[in-house]
Amino acid sequence: MHIQIDLEVYKALTNQLVSENESLNDVLRRVLSLPAIDTGFQPGEIDTPSLPVPSQNALAPHSGGAWFSNVFLPNFTRFRATYKGRTYRGMIQNSQWIDEFGNVRTSPSDAATAITGNNVNGWRFWFVLPPGEEDWQRMDTLKS
Repeated sequence: MHIQIDLEVYKALTNQLVSENESLNDVLRRVLSLPAIDTGFQPGEIDTPSLPVPSQNALAPHSGGAWFSNVFLPNFTRFRATYKGRTYRGMIQNSQWIDEFGNVRTSPSDAATAITGNNVNGWRFWFVLPPGEEDWQRMDTLKS
């Protein structure tokens, strides 16, 4: 089951995360005062999608996404990076990189620099989870 949420709700939920091992489902259960449930998984072992994952047909380049250094990232591709103990997130939405604060970023490095205040190679800074994938990978592995 997938629940559609807008960017403002997504940002509010991600701001409530207390650790990178916590899922958005955990946040909702806490906010709604529901008891924690035992999923049989260890924290961080699964990462529940925060937005609906489109069908494979919707992942074709003509359906939307963004190009960075000749790498196509479809809409709903998610990003995360931990810097100074805080996890930051972003997503490709409407063919643009949108950070967790709703700002449009022009590249992975632009997004990383906005966080660190220094020139950063965003391809090494970010981990990426394309729609339909299960495992996060460092972004620079997409170039090979």
